[in-house]
Amino acid sequence: MKVATYNVNGVNGRLPVLLRWLKEAQPDIVCLQELKAPQEKFPLSDIQKAGYGAIWHGQKSWNGVAILAQGSDPVETRRGLPGDPEDLQSRYLEATIKGLTIGCLYLPNGNPAPGPKFDYKLAWFGRLQKHAKKLLASGEPVILAGDYNVMPTELDVYKPERWLDDALFRPEVRGSYKKIVDQGWTDALRKLHRGERIYTFWDYFRNAYARDAGLRIDHFLLSPAVAKRLVAADVDREVRGWEKTSDHAPVWIELCEWKIQTREGSKKSGALMARKLKTFVTTGGFYELAVAAPSMKAAAKLLGVKSNAFSQGFAYEADDAAIKAATMEQPGVLLRRAVGTKGRFAESADLPKLSALEGAMKQKRAVEPRHAPAIAKKQRAAKPKEADTAASRKAAELYDLAEKRREREERQATAKLEKERERQERATEKAQAALDEARSRHKEQAADIKKQRDALDRKARLEDEHWDDEERKLKAALRRAEED
Repeated sequence: MKVATYNVNGVNGRLPVLLRWLKEAQPDIVCLQELKAPQEKFPLSDIQKAGYGAIWHGQKSWNGVAILAQGSDPVETRRGLPGDPEDLQSRYLEATIKGLTIGCLYLPNGNPAPGPKFDYKLAWFGRLQKHAKKLLASGEPVILAGDYNVMPTELDVYKPERWLDDALFRPEVRGSYKKIVDQGWTDALRKLHRGERIYTFWDYFRNAYARDAGLRIDHFLLSPAVAKRLVAADVDREVRGWEKTSDHAPVWIELCEWKIQTREGSKKSGALMARKLKTFVTTGGFYELAVAAPSMKAAAKLLGVKSNAFSQGFAYEADDAAIKAATMEQPGVLLRRAVGTKGRFAESADLPKLSALEGAMKQKRAVEPRHAPAIAKKQRAAKPKEADTAASRKAAELYDLAEKRREREERQATAKLEKERERQERATEKAQAALDEARSRHKEQAADIKKQRDALDRKARLEDEHWDDEERKLKAALRRAEED
């Protein structure tokens, strides 16, 4: 079973990229983050045409998570992370699919830190810790997958010294992630890529993808019931190089679904052999087991089974990732595709037979490419190895000098912009002060004019009253003179 997580950075804007990747990778279960679409705008029809059922929790312009299942509809069990009923952001969705509990999450970014957004991130992490502990206590097979927005260690960031004060790398955030892992969860990608720099995110700026200046912030946390079935984990980093793609790349894991059959076709429990050989993935092709031992008896002892088990003709279903995992985890045990052998075990001393089986496997794959596992279709681009030569050291030194010069130029440009901004601020303040002074003078002049107008109005009223009195006196004198 193949389970993937992918921060699509806008499900409608990146829909062609998503559909292309689904067609090529063929994951069984997919967790999507940053849908950036309201509930009614989720492209369900296109997803269904690609062969997937879906549940989603949308939000306009921001956040949003979804869970896809190939050939079936996920059964939703939780919408939203418990612990804060007032938190309405679409960041957590939980469902059951094929016996697995899948938690799809998009943890807050938290920048700038410190600040309210950083406080919200830490609180969200605290709620996730409590919920993860309950899920773990249930004993059920659980996967918590998504964009955690945290680089757990310095190995997960291309230049740790530049991220010390960032909300994705601060000690409080890394400590919160570690608390969850310490509950008993397995970081799938780190478990199978110990000591390796492997990234899931490359910024759009400064040619980050071409320079492999990335971050590992998309994670799979597996409960013990799932971790023992883990056989492969990787990043489809080439998807980050596609046109109009997300700044994240899809991350995926492979889980086993083993079956053991006898030559007569009767099924037997694979638990014992699975414990001995770790776990293997089912992809539909039968494989034969070859043991690096001098005899059948020694091989049986190495595997921890009875020697007569070989004569019963057990066969495993697995893929190339299981071959790699088995040889890494338990030296001496190899898996090869059983082509027309009915699943008989072979002694490792029979090297020609092993070679013939491997050749037949390659030949069969050439004529039946649909049986090739996804891991063989897409190989993560190998990083160039550092050559221990004077020329390479010199090139590295020149690159460091160029990087320092670029940083110095950036600092100088920033300082220049800061000075220009301060100059403009001073000029604006000066102009504002002049404007305020002019407004003040205008107010004073307007007040003086009003006073003068009021004085003239009072004088005019007094003169009118005076002449009215004189007119009344004159009329009174005329009436008296006429009476006399």
